[in-house]
Amino acid sequence: MKEKTINGVDINKLEETIEAIKEKPSLADFKFRIANRWQGGGLNRTTVKASYGAGTEFADREGKFTMQADEPPVLLSGDQAANPVEHLLHALAACVTTSMVYHAAAKNIPLEAVESELDGELDLHGFLGLKPDVRRGFKKINVNVRLIGNLSDEQKREVMGLGPQFSPVYDMVTNAVPVTVKLID
Repeated sequence: MKEKTINGVDINKLEETIEAIKEKPSLADFKFRIANRWQGGGLNRTTVKASYGAGTEFADREGKFTMQADEPPVLLSGDQAANPVEHLLHALAACVTTSMVYHAAAKNIPLEAVESELDGELDLHGFLGLKPDVRRGFKKINVNVRLIGNLSDEQKREVMGLGPQFSPVYDMVTNAVPVTVKLID
């Protein structure tokens, strides 16, 4: 079988993955894990732990990646890393982009580049508990995307729709996800 790559995606492996999941649906079940430790002020350090998916544990991911989050001085910390809401915007941008790229590849639509700019509006009255009726998170998020390549306007619209349609992070941001927070020993 001749290797076919579009947008950096191995189409043969993508098709094999889809067929394997059709034959054995449990292969689609994944669990991603992290461990976080507060460092002081607004600084936190997160380490990626082993993941599970496609019926196997990925122990090689244990400790392989670390991330930090902090707050800028105006929010009373040392500005040593992007803050949590900036991480959320990054996760949204990366996941929407990846979803567009992978699904465009599956539809044989080559892309030269995908660029995006995001902004989110947040009112600290909610976080600080000053106004209980004000949301603590983003009031809204704007995502502006530029698709670069030899694409018709119809293809651009089609590819743009693929991100929101298939992105897990977009889904999590736009739909309530049950989250349990509990104290452990």
